[in-house]
Amino acid sequence: MTSTGMQIFGFVLALLGIMGAMVATVLPNWKVSADVGSNIITAISQMQGLWMDCTWYSTGMFSCTLKYSVLSLPAYLQTARTTMVLCCVLAAMGLCLASLGLKCTKWGGGRRSKQHAAIASGSCFVAAGFLCLVPASWFTNEVITNFLDSSVPESNKFEPGGAVYVAFVSAGFLLMGGCIFCMSCSASTSTAPSPR
Repeated sequence: MTSTGMQIFGFVLALLGIMGAMVATVLPNWKVSADVGSNIITAISQMQGLWMDCTWYSTGMFSCTLKYSVLSLPAYLQTARTTMVLCCVLAAMGLCLASLGLKCTKWGGGRRSKQHAAIASGSCFVAAGFLCLVPASWFTNEVITNFLDSSVPESNKFEPGGAVYVAFVSAGFLLMGGCIFCMSCSASTSTAPSPR
């Protein structure tokens, strides 16, 4: 019964992780400028995401432009796009496998097949967590490096936005959910009586 509760807890953590990863993927605030313009015509805030750049003006208006050209983007942005999409796909596949591997469900076959599905889903969650952690770390490193570079003008300096923090938290949820899911299966196999 304890391993069933642990599986459900791991499933909830992984579900929160995949929802956070999907939100972080589409949010336009991976980088946020902190400068405030003194003129009413100048922009108050600029945000840059994986798919679009947005600008908020002092008049209350905002405009967003999509990043159409993939080849013109820097390497860290191309990598962040790819790994975040792969993270979401892998975590979704892990959720499908986890629903088959949960001990409290009726579908998914016998005990052994449920254990295999649960371990496979836990592995998917852990891999998705690492895929979410890589772009968040690399993106943060690039933003901080550019911020500390003295040759970059003050108006072009950015700081990490909310989407980066959502990606870090989502990666933690996915990693914890995957580890808990795998450990609940290994604990149940070690305590289960050997078949005769």
